Amino acid sequence: MSEALGQPGVVPAERIDDGVTRSLHPRSVTVERISGGVFSSIVATGLIAGAVVLDLFSPLSAAATRLIYAGTVSLSFLLVWWLYRWPAIAHRHKSYTVGPASIEIRKGVVWRRVVSIPRSRVQHTDVTQGPLERRFELGTLVIYTAGTEHSKIDLPGLPHVTASRIRDHLLPIGDSDAV
Repeated sequence: MSEALGQPGVVPAERIDDGVTRSLHPRSVTVERISGGVFSSIVATGLIAGAVVLDLFSPLSAAATRLIYAGTVSLSFLLVWWLYRWPAIAHRHKSYTVGPASIEIRKGVVWRRVVSIPRSRVQHTDVTQGPLERRFELGTLVIYTAGTEHSKIDLPGLPHVTASRIRDHLLPIGDSDAV
């Protein structure tokens, strides 16, 4: 119990700005896989429909037609496999660290990228949720900064509560307005 908060049974949450490097939530892999499944279904349907139209309206030999169908099916299976495996691989290489004065985001499997955003550069923040994220209680933290190259930084795959806490932490301290 925490009488310091004035409410019995309320346990204070750990600080969000403790400087600990954290991974994204594992449910983000599932969300990415479902999104990839929808995308690959649409692409595979288009590829197969294109192969059928080509078969019906093109004077190709039987061998060429079989080759087109084999290529279409192979490409569809390769796409499904890639979009199933890639989210788990990418998840291992994404992390974030929230400190008292900044947030640092790391991502990238082949090309690694580290973005450090000082709180003083943050103009505003949003937490967004698509239908799948909402279903899995995840959210995307969107940080808008002053600048051109990294003026909008997205951090998907956070638990919605954590994204909201980081958003609140990054807000300016006090009543001052930079404008």
